[in-house]
Amino acid sequence: MSLKKINTVLAAAFVLFILWFGSEFILRPELAAQGFGLPNRPSGDGGGFLVVKGTRDVVMALVLGVLLVAGHRRALGWAMLVEALAAYGDMANVLAHHGSVATALGVHGLTATLMVVNGLLLMRETRKVAAAPAMRTPQPA
Repeated sequence: MSLKKINTVLAAAFVLFILWFGSEFILRPELAAQGFGLPNRPSGDGGGFLVVKGTRDVVMALVLGVLLVAGHRRALGWAMLVEALAAYGDMANVLAHHGSVATALGVHGLTATLMVVNGLLLMRETRKVAAAPAMRTPQPA
């Protein structure tokens, strides 16, 4: 299988996974919160932050999806690298609030690391295309 096909499958999987995960936080925040890894679900008005998290994830998935469908593969690689920071941030948040270490590392950390790998593979795939053409020295006539 070619690097381009592998990258496309991985990127599409991330788009679908992030879209699903974000949608769960919007549609069923009380259930999605349990799988996030924090020890306590927000109470009172704090539950609204779960929907904010879901909205963030849906938008991030849509950005990746648009870049994938539009064929902007180098930009997709950069976006994947940048968006991995959100997953690393989620991991740090769970760890900082004494949440599940297994979920922090196994869900958020693994997702972020795989996004970095996919982003770097996309950058590798597109490096020749993005390279500037070599300048030629004019030949005397």
